[in-house]
Amino acid sequence: MPPSRSDVAPAAEPVSDDEQADRADGHEASARPSRAVVVALALSSAFGLIASFTLLLEKIRGLQDPAYRPSCSLNPVVSCGSVMNSEQAGVFGFPNPMIGVAAFGALVAIALALVAGARFARWYWWGMLAGTTFGLVFVHWLITQSLYEINALCPYCMVVWVCTVTAFLAVVSHLIRTSPARLPGWVRGLPGWAMVIGVIWVVAVAGLIAERFWYYWQTLV
Repeated sequence: MPPSRSDVAPAAEPVSDDEQADRADGHEASARPSRAVVVALALSSAFGLIASFTLLLEKIRGLQDPAYRPSCSLNPVVSCGSVMNSEQAGVFGFPNPMIGVAAFGALVAIALALVAGARFARWYWWGMLAGTTFGLVFVHWLITQSLYEINALCPYCMVVWVCTVTAFLAVVSHLIRTSPARLPGWVRGLPGWAMVIGVIWVVAVAGLIAERFWYYWQTLV
């Protein structure tokens, strides 16, 4: 009597030599990220590193010369000097731009590796999610401090804000797209809305800035 269809085991999917080595080590590599994720990580990390490094240079020049006026101090509202000299600018005991240089520098290295075709274990992507989530929370705390405590804006800081959110959305998009678990359809569809979510976030923050400093903006009209 021939075996029933339910008794026949499904054929195993072919596994490459690299994947077999990864699984033998207990570190199965995640799927390659999409081109959009790689581009988002590369651009956000590059611009974030440039902005953070520039801020660090401005901070060093300010320490060397107390009378130094930062290049991004343009008016009473757009004033990097006010932000850099605040307590919030060194909340961990050292200048915040040092965190940005280290974090975005690491992301630049990761983005370059991805461009070269590297594949990272899934736990590595979860580590990236932890790092970008910390950055996301820290950035939003800094946004509230800039708007409602320091009462000044730093253009380079705002570049860092956008880059941090972009990197976070890129990492989340990759983890959702490559998740082995069965996720609800609306969750699976989130990566396709990542750019829209980012734009909405930028518009929301821009609205908060416009409302907070409207007393000054209207004097320029």
